[in-house]
Amino acid sequence: MAKERIHINLVIIGHVDSGKSTTTGHLVYKCGGVDLRTLEKYEKAASQMGKGSFKYAWVLDKLKAERERGITIDISLLKFNTQKYVITIIDAPGHRDFIKNMITGTSQADAALLVVSAAKGEFEAGVSRNGQTREHALLAYTLGVKQLIVCINKMDLTEPPFSQKRYDEVVKNVMVFIKKIGYDPTAVPFVPVSGWGGENMLAPSQKMAWFKGWNIKRKDGFSSGKTLLEVLDSLYPPVRTANKPLRLPLQDVYKIGGVGTVPVGKIETGILKPGMVLTFSPAKLTAEVKSIEMHHQGLQTALPGHNVGFNIKNVSVKNLRRGDVAGNAQQDPPSDVSSFIAQVIILNHPGKIKSGYSPVLDCHTTHVTCRFAELQEKLDRRTGKKLEDWPQVLVSGDAATVKLVPIKPLCVESFFSYPPLGRFAARDLKQTVAVGVIKSVEKVEPLKKSGQKAQVTK
Repeated sequence: MAKERIHINLVIIGHVDSGKSTTTGHLVYKCGGVDLRTLEKYEKAASQMGKGSFKYAWVLDKLKAERERGITIDISLLKFNTQKYVITIIDAPGHRDFIKNMITGTSQADAALLVVSAAKGEFEAGVSRNGQTREHALLAYTLGVKQLIVCINKMDLTEPPFSQKRYDEVVKNVMVFIKKIGYDPTAVPFVPVSGWGGENMLAPSQKMAWFKGWNIKRKDGFSSGKTLLEVLDSLYPPVRTANKPLRLPLQDVYKIGGVGTVPVGKIETGILKPGMVLTFSPAKLTAEVKSIEMHHQGLQTALPGHNVGFNIKNVSVKNLRRGDVAGNAQQDPPSDVSSFIAQVIILNHPGKIKSGYSPVLDCHTTHVTCRFAELQEKLDRRTGKKLEDWPQVLVSGDAATVKLVPIKPLCVESFFSYPPLGRFAARDLKQTVAVGVIKSVEKVEPLKKSGQKAQVTK
């Protein structure tokens, strides 16, 4: 038994009320994340409010506001163990107003579990033009989550219950749209479950004897099994880049009595150790790390993929915010950018996009409005070949190289240097209008080094 299991960050996505929190809560409870006493407490509280079926979800929806609305608002982190991995669950919200939180969560994941409800009418609502099932899957793909698992939930609510016909119909539909997005359907496992009853989660279900199991084809061969837990064990461990300079986008900053300022986030590249001096961008601060914690345990070395909280000296919580990026002050420290060149694909925009268009860009954990300053070239979406220089307008379906200028200080990197900080989605009109990768950035030079030339990182 290896001492340290590999960590995998799993984001749970899907339309609101598809049963994400219930399914995950059940997994966490079964695989040792929540004890029975806590669950009984939740069950009692849930039934007092007349929401008995929400008990597993309550495990995840710890926030009071969510309990009353029955909706997951911010991103909760919980962990559980499978045979091979320690899985940290990022339960992302499904309501449309929370899509911004969902992007923050997804940008930190190694794999995505897309929960689709098979219940009558619910599946159709989720994949309709304005449902979130499609949008979440698309965002997951854009933000670089290449491993997708599709879990067909609420099989207990099909008509008749546990209907194979309904399952096949849902699978066929989902396959079509994940293929359009860019996933290879033969590499995506589909599993029918009932999150509430716990069917086919850890053990094969008697009620779905017709389900012969999932099998997937990947570069290194085939993999198959029956239950959701087996699927999680078949995930590829992510490749972590520990030899690059540190980049840690902050997800939140807390003030903890007796401890001080504690930023929290996932290390994307590099290593974090106590005693290290960090530079935060665009906050333009430097601070020393006192201590690091993960899942309430102290760490001496935190590696890429770890979701950590760390305590820093002499920095007020007011001066840092979600979206700031921490890096090692001695080794290629992060800095804000004055502009960047990106390759974008316009997904669904009702009109024409001209230069000057300013949507909100979601990149790693930050959300900043950026202006399309120049439309430099229009490209063929599939081959990447240039179609025309300086196009006047862009419409849905176009791919282009554009120059973007942030209207507030922003720290991003080129996709080639730091992939997780070089992908973004652009939102406008309550939907994702474009996705893109950053090809090069023009960094803002610190004033004290004004003698040097402005540097452009290719």
